[in-house]
Amino acid sequence: MDDIRKPDGFEAEKLLVMPEYVIEELMSAELTRSLHITDIGYFPRAQYHYRERPEGCNTHIFIFCADGEGWVDLGDGDMMRISRRQMVVIPAGRPHRYGASEHDPWTIYWFHLQGNDAGELIRLYGLDRGGLELSHASYAELVEIFDECCCLLEDKPFSLQVLAHAAQSVRRLLSGIGMAAAIAGRSEPGDRHLERTFAYMTERLDQPLTLEELARHTGVSRQHLIHLFKQETGVPPIEYFLRLKMRKAAQLLHLTGMSVKEVAAAVGIDDPYYFSRLFRKRMGCSPSSFRSRPKG
Repeated sequence: MDDIRKPDGFEAEKLLVMPEYVIEELMSAELTRSLHITDIGYFPRAQYHYRERPEGCNTHIFIFCADGEGWVDLGDGDMMRISRRQMVVIPAGRPHRYGASEHDPWTIYWFHLQGNDAGELIRLYGLDRGGLELSHASYAELVEIFDECCCLLEDKPFSLQVLAHAAQSVRRLLSGIGMAAAIAGRSEPGDRHLERTFAYMTERLDQPLTLEELARHTGVSRQHLIHLFKQETGVPPIEYFLRLKMRKAAQLLHLTGMSVKEVAAAVGIDDPYYFSRLFRKRMGCSPSSFRSRPKG
């Protein structure tokens, strides 16, 4: 690393930092308190770019490399190399250093986020797992949203309407990147196993199923099937199967004149009282209350 280091000050850069009083307004406003931008910028060919925060930062930092190369050190002894079309996330409070490559300095889009939902989005989609490569579609959306947000914020930097719009745009961007990464990260065998299990469940909503039977049909161990389901749906296989049953039961309650006992039998549950407990737990009300609710 050259001795010359600079945090910013690059030709044709864009840089917007929200004043403290604006951040206080964002933290108190209903639509922005859970997620808002505090800083946003674009550094082209950022030669000698360098930042070091031994105590971390009170915001989550998102860096998107558009060209060139850089590096990020999160203090765990493993320096990440970040190159074109990759994103790195530095969670709030994490000590870190980062900088541009000496020989091919990066061009980066970046922003800082605050709010509980920012951390939840990072955890939900695993956005802090290292240098995440963006798809062409995700990268194109990033540039479009970034340019729109910058133009709006440059024009009306203290407008709550603009700041709320920027926050919602970033929220959509991150969830889109997370979903695209999840789809790209799936293995073909894993996808096939899940498709077989989903189809098997759907065909047998009128029957009971055990985890052992599902694993045997799918051809994987029980533990691996649980892992695949939690990764894809967030819940274990049997819980997912029960939710499918309750969805089917809700459709029957809404669209037919079947009794609660008949609906329970139609989804493979002989005991109508047990069925009612399952339905209430997952739908938030009893079967008879659900039927009486206005629909549409």
